[in-house]
Amino acid sequence: MSNDIPPNKYFTMRLNVKCILQVVLLLFSLSGYAQKAEGVALWLTNADRSALFEEQQQPMSFSNLETNGPTIAVDDKNNYQEIDGFGFSLTQGSAMHIIRMEPAARAALLKELFAQDGKNIGISYIRLSIGASDLNERIFSYNDLPAGETDPEMLKFNLGPDHQDVIPVMKEILTINPDIKIMGSPWSPPVWMKLVPDTRGSMLKPEWHSAYAKYFVRYIQDMKKEGIAIDAITVQNEPLHPGNNPSLLMPAPDQAIFIKNHLGPAFKKAGIKTKIVLFDHNADRPDYAISIMDDPEVKQYVDGSGFHLYAGRIEALSDVHAAHPDKNVYFTEQMVTERPNSPRINITNPVGRLIIGATRNWSRNVIEWNLAADPQNKPYTDRGGCPSCQGAITIDKNTVTRNLAYYSVAHASKFVRPGSVRISSNEVEGLLNVAFKNPQGKRVLIVANTGPDSAEFNIKSKGKVLSTKLNSGSVGTYIW
Repeated sequence: MSNDIPPNKYFTMRLNVKCILQVVLLLFSLSGYAQKAEGVALWLTNADRSALFEEQQQPMSFSNLETNGPTIAVDDKNNYQEIDGFGFSLTQGSAMHIIRMEPAARAALLKELFAQDGKNIGISYIRLSIGASDLNERIFSYNDLPAGETDPEMLKFNLGPDHQDVIPVMKEILTINPDIKIMGSPWSPPVWMKLVPDTRGSMLKPEWHSAYAKYFVRYIQDMKKEGIAIDAITVQNEPLHPGNNPSLLMPAPDQAIFIKNHLGPAFKKAGIKTKIVLFDHNADRPDYAISIMDDPEVKQYVDGSGFHLYAGRIEALSDVHAAHPDKNVYFTEQMVTERPNSPRINITNPVGRLIIGATRNWSRNVIEWNLAADPQNKPYTDRGGCPSCQGAITIDKNTVTRNLAYYSVAHASKFVRPGSVRISSNEVEGLLNVAFKNPQGKRVLIVANTGPDSAEFNIKSKGKVLSTKLNSGSVGTYIW
C-alpha cells in the first residue's frame, strides 16, 4: 500500500492544522484579555498630600490568594439605586470668577472639571440657583419690581443677570458634556410675593402661589430657550432656615399646598417634565419630606426629596426611602472646606460622610457647595451670606487652586458615571466603602480608611481576591 497522501487530503489536513493553530492563538489572546480585564486601577488620595487623586502605577490584579485582614465583598447581583451624578453648585459667584478668566485658562479649567478623559474629573451634576443665592455679588430675582407693583402673569420675567455669567458658563460646560444633569433651586421668590417685602426670611403670600408656580415655569422655559435643560428643581432651598440672605420660610404644610394646588398642576398644564424635588434641607427633619409625600395628591407630582447634612444623620435618607420607596432621594448640598495651605487633607471626612454615606443611603447624587470662590471666599451677600464657604476650587484671576471638595467629588465623578448602579458591598469597621457598576460594566469601589492605622484588606469579586493597603486617612477608588 502506498504511503502517499492524495493531494486533496493533504490540502484538507493543511487547512485543519491551520484552523487548529488559529484556535490556539485565539485562546492565548483571550487568556491575555482575561488577565488584562482582571487588572485593577487605583486612584489614590493620601492624608499627607503625597498623592492627590493620582492613578497608581504599580500593577494590581485579582488572584485566588486571600491574605489576613478584613474583606470587602463586592457583589453586583444585588442592585440598589441608579446614580445621576456627582458635582457642585454653580453659584453666580462661581460663574463670575470663571467667566472673568482669560479664554484659554477658562477652557482648560472647564475641560479639567467636566471632561472625563485623562486626568479630568468628569463632573456630571450641577446645581444652579433660581435667582440669587447667598453666594452672589448682589441679590436679585427674575421679576424685581418697584414697590407696590405686581406681575401675576410673569410678563416682566427676565433671566437678566444670569446672561452675564451663569448662562455663558453653562453653555461652555454643555459643549464639553451635553448630558450633564442640572438642578435649579430658589433661595427666595420676588419680594413682592412675600408677606414682608424683604429678600431675607418672611413667607410666601397665599394669593401669589399661582404666580410663583408660573415663575418656575418661565424659568424652565426660558433656560430651555438658552439651550439649558433643567432636569429637576427643588421647591425651596433650606425652607426651615430664614436667616440666609436671600431666604424664605416654608413649613411643610405650606410646601404641600403649593405643590398640590399650584406647582404640580402648572407643570402639567405647560407639559413640563422637570422633576419636582421637595424639602432640600437638613437630615434632622426627615418628617418634613415624609409628611408631604404621605398625601397622595401631592405625591403624584413629586419625584423625591433632597437633603443637606449640616444637622442630622445621613441614615435619615434611608428612613425616607423606607417610608416612600417609590420616590427618589437626592443629596443636594454640603459645604466642604479646609484650612488653606494645610499640610494634611482630611479627605476621609467628605468622602465618608457624603460620597459613601449618601449613596449607601439611597441618594442618586451628591452635590457639594460650591464650585468656586476667590481667596477671600467671595462673593457672598450681607446680612446672611457665607464668608466661610470655600469653593472646590479657588480662582485668583487665572490661577486655580484645588481644594478638599474638588478631590472628594473626583473620587466618584470620574468613574461612577450617570447610569451607574450601586451594588452590594459589606461594611467593614474603619474602612467605609461603597460599590457601583458603571455603564461600561466596570466595578468601582470607593474606600476611606477612617482608622488610626494603615489597613491591609482584601477586595473580593466574582470569587477572586485582591489584597491591598490604605494608609490611615487615605481614600482609594478601585476600578476593574
